[in-house]
Amino acid sequence: MQSFRISVPDELLSDLKQRLGRTRWPGEVAGSGWAYGTNLSYIRELVEYWRTSYDWRAQERELNRFEHFKAEVDGLPIHFIHQRGTGPNPRPLILIHGWPGSFYEFNQLIPLLTDPIRNGGGVGDAFSVVVPSLPGYGFSGDPGIAGINIARIAEIFHKLMTQVLGYRRYGVQGGDWGAFVASRMGFAYPHDVIGIHLNCIALQPPDAQQNPGEEGRQFIAELQKHYANEAGYAEIQRTKPQTLAYALNDSPAGLAAWIVEKFRAWSDCDGNPERRFTKDQLLTNIMIYWVSGAIGSSTRLYCEELNHPFLLRPGEKVEAPTAVAVFPKEIATPPRSWTARAYNLKRWTVMPRGGHFAAMEEPVALAQDIRALYREIGPG
Repeated sequence: MQSFRISVPDELLSDLKQRLGRTRWPGEVAGSGWAYGTNLSYIRELVEYWRTSYDWRAQERELNRFEHFKAEVDGLPIHFIHQRGTGPNPRPLILIHGWPGSFYEFNQLIPLLTDPIRNGGGVGDAFSVVVPSLPGYGFSGDPGIAGINIARIAEIFHKLMTQVLGYRRYGVQGGDWGAFVASRMGFAYPHDVIGIHLNCIALQPPDAQQNPGEEGRQFIAELQKHYANEAGYAEIQRTKPQTLAYALNDSPAGLAAWIVEKFRAWSDCDGNPERRFTKDQLLTNIMIYWVSGAIGSSTRLYCEELNHPFLLRPGEKVEAPTAVAVFPKEIATPPRSWTARAYNLKRWTVMPRGGHFAAMEEPVALAQDIRALYREIGPG
């Protein structure tokens, strides 16, 4: 394990500025807004801000206020933040992001968890927080091999927590792909995982489709609507991620359009992404993909999981104690009754606002719910 500091070469930033200035813009249907995808006027505004006003060095300093490391786990380089908590006995907790997010999603959440006395909690609410970049994402780099699916990532992160960092037991929190990894860790390592906290439900009971019930039928209809209208990106990423990578890795404007459209569609923003995120927040997350060149390897996870999915079989469930925070603008949330059959459900909290990117949209509410789970579980 080695200390790591984010330091992007000046040449890369200069090249980025030139590429932004040379963007060849497409046309669009007059008055269509976002109906056909990312709105042209908005992305032109964002790219111009990126080119002329955005300060990566300031954001780099902000990111580097945390303790960053790199470690080799099973031959793969893994980047992670390891921020120790205050107080006599902070609990170890790994926070796992998804796509199109990054470790930056937890930028506001980390201090709420590590230093609760200053942030609305008690001395017993402190966590020592570990925030890895998923393999193939950000500064973890491209694994360059097949088979890095949810089960494999769970194994890698379990080894990071236990073998590299030496924690005997630990908690897990995740959304999006992070919820799948957290669920797998709670399933595969129930004696090592104190509990899991999810803001996105990854698994369904094996008999869900055969016995859905009324709530289940409503959920299935909602999910089908999502797939019909919003899942084109996933079909490409799960079938031909390499083809997509050439365009997104070469055009920063294209990369921004691909990612920002999801932050708008999946957040509680009423159609305006800047009601929930600043331009600097949106661009810093995009920059982590750009400077690392990781967009291609990040989308590959969709293909790997399609080929080797993590599903519960009859008689199986996640035994680790589980809490779910239900944010109203999440993509689709299965019924509580389904979740209780798939997980050892201890806590179910319906939030008043927020969406898919909970750690960025509602960090205080998320921190409070994480603390509440571990108060109920006890020291573990």
